[in-house]
Amino acid sequence: MSAPARVPQPPGRGPSLTGVPRLRTVLAVAGTALVVRRALRRRIRRSPLWPLPTLEQPISGRGRVAARATAWAASRERDLTQPAPGPEQGRPAPLRLRVAERTEAAEGVVALRLEGERLPDWEPGAHLDLVLPSGTVRQYSLCGEPADALRADGGSYTLAVRLIEDGRGGSREVHEALGVGMTVEVRGPRNRFPLEDCHAYLFIAGGIGITPILPMVRQAEAEGVPWRLLYAGRSRASMPFLEEVEKLAGGEGGGGVRRGGGTPGVGAGRLTVVAEDEDGRPDLAAALADAPPHAAVYCCGPEPLMNAVADLLPDGPEGLALYTERFAPAGGATGSGEVHESRELNESGELNESGKVPAEDVAFEVELRRTGRTVTVPAGTSVLRALREQALPDLAYSCEEGFCGTCQQRVLAGEVEHRDELLTDAEREDSLLICVSRAKRGTGLVLDL
Repeated sequence: MSAPARVPQPPGRGPSLTGVPRLRTVLAVAGTALVVRRALRRRIRRSPLWPLPTLEQPISGRGRVAARATAWAASRERDLTQPAPGPEQGRPAPLRLRVAERTEAAEGVVALRLEGERLPDWEPGAHLDLVLPSGTVRQYSLCGEPADALRADGGSYTLAVRLIEDGRGGSREVHEALGVGMTVEVRGPRNRFPLEDCHAYLFIAGGIGITPILPMVRQAEAEGVPWRLLYAGRSRASMPFLEEVEKLAGGEGGGGVRRGGGTPGVGAGRLTVVAEDEDGRPDLAAALADAPPHAAVYCCGPEPLMNAVADLLPDGPEGLALYTERFAPAGGATGSGEVHESRELNESGELNESGKVPAEDVAFEVELRRTGRTVTVPAGTSVLRALREQALPDLAYSCEEGFCGTCQQRVLAGEVEHRDELLTDAEREDSLLICVSRAKRGTGLVLDL
């Protein structure tokens, strides 16, 4: 965040006796700073280097760093100003935030408000790494107001997590182990699901998939950009933030809400709510048909929902562009529509670990420039595993399948055989995901580690 602007004193006037600047001046400076900062963020997002190397939804653990974080997080009495456990090689220092509020956002969904000082700002679509008391790492979409992070009296982030009974335990730990007053470690925010500039939006959310979509709807509404939202869930009671999206769409009496899966139709309201126990499945084809030409379609929810939207996209109006945030690896969308996938592991999706490397792989060497060591990566072993076993046991990792981005590292030299499902072409020029990608046969790598 840029330093606050200094306002010169008008000629002939001494400093205020109270030392408090005039309210009008303060508001003018603050407003200008916000406009400039937003313009710069949009300019950066359009540059060839955007998005910068970031990480997405993690899944498993972080070795001894996680153990240190676990021991620290178990104490509710630590002061927020104490230094956090040492960061891993090449990664920004974590934040320590206090669980200031815990509420039930819907059946099986808990919302957490995390407070701290001087929090980094964020934009719709961003998420946080959350280190749970056990050391497990998960990522959750930010669903509060971006302005909350910048409050002078203490910033905050808001997350919402659905309990997944048959998951790998992360959501259960959030529900059962995190209480008000506890301190947790987070990293980020990161954003691989940004809201691109467009003349109109169609948002499609399924269940907990509303979490990254909600801030997008708020921003579109604030900027006066036309939007529609199709929000589906098992039941109204299980759909988090339903009351807020209804208010955004016009409330009960404002003509903004339609219930059921039928075609919204022109002027029938901006929000269609489909509770499957009452209305059946949502009519995705109708929702896409009702979208304006060349609109941006943002979709987050269960895998079948997003696959269905991608399949139906070519039958919608001309030029629809689909952006998705996936709960699990996708097999690739069909059809001829324009699809931008963030391939992000979301709060209710947890991948099975595989850690498998094709049998035809050969051994190669990896030089760690900053560490000054050279590690041999055997055939059938990932770079991640070799580095953790031979040199850097505290390296962060998560899904081990090339989808989350936690293990992304900078490449200083060498040719990479990329096997991930995440990095952009620009990112692949100087980085790799060490959980799946390797050096090309007959070559080695030099990493900034």
